[in-house]
Amino acid sequence: MADDACLLGVDLSLSYHQRPVVHDASIALRSGEVAVLIGPNGSGKSTLLRALARLHRPGSGEVLLADGASALALSAKDFARRVTLLAQSRPTPAGVSVRDVIGYGRHPHRGRWRTGDPDGARAIQWAMAVTGTQQMADRPVDELSGGELQRVWLATCLAQDTGVLLLDEPTTFLDLRYQVEILDLIRDLADEHRVAVGVVLHDLNQAAAVADHVVLLDRGRVAASGKPAEVLTAQHLSQTYDIRIDILTDPDTGRIHCQPIGRHTHTLVTTL
Repeated sequence: MADDACLLGVDLSLSYHQRPVVHDASIALRSGEVAVLIGPNGSGKSTLLRALARLHRPGSGEVLLADGASALALSAKDFARRVTLLAQSRPTPAGVSVRDVIGYGRHPHRGRWRTGDPDGARAIQWAMAVTGTQQMADRPVDELSGGELQRVWLATCLAQDTGVLLLDEPTTFLDLRYQVEILDLIRDLADEHRVAVGVVLHDLNQAAAVADHVVLLDRGRVAASGKPAEVLTAQHLSQTYDIRIDILTDPDTGRIHCQPIGRHTHTLVTTL
């Protein structure tokens, strides 16, 4: 097992209908850290994340847990007590309240007939509090906006109370305020609760703001992997995205800003 990884993908090769989409990719998710997967559309980010969640079986390679056990060797319930995934889309149940949907996240901890979960009420209340969904607790989920629904699904994952949280484009459909709040929450989960977070993001500046580790995928291969300053370089990004991308660094904070340059882009000054 690599270092203190909670979840480790080793040399994963993944295909759809015998068409290879990910080639020999490795990634380690560690307690208290946020690993961000970036890359163009079709680069394999979501497929790799789904493989870590056991939703896409590798053609070769393996997914390992903290004790070195193969993820595929666990029962579905045992795995769900350790790893949860917020996918890009989920079916929205009609007429079910927000509170009840968030309660679905407790399924790995319950016995038959929804029994045997003494910590369930606390976990659900905490998940609602940190996602700001308390005031909509009694509303049917099929009456919510896209942004509200995204927050409910995130609360459902948090109620599952795992040590590893996988998020596939969690800021999609959210307005600016809630994008920032979700990114803050991701950092809080890592920093304060020692959760190992793996997240797919399209926004390079969001990746720079939240990541401890960045994995850049290009046509199914890991083009670069390391700290944000090592991966988010003009050379790496411009080559991968096939567009000029300038990198600006705040001299006081060290914060990275990624600026794609189009034909009508006003180039920013050299420092923020």
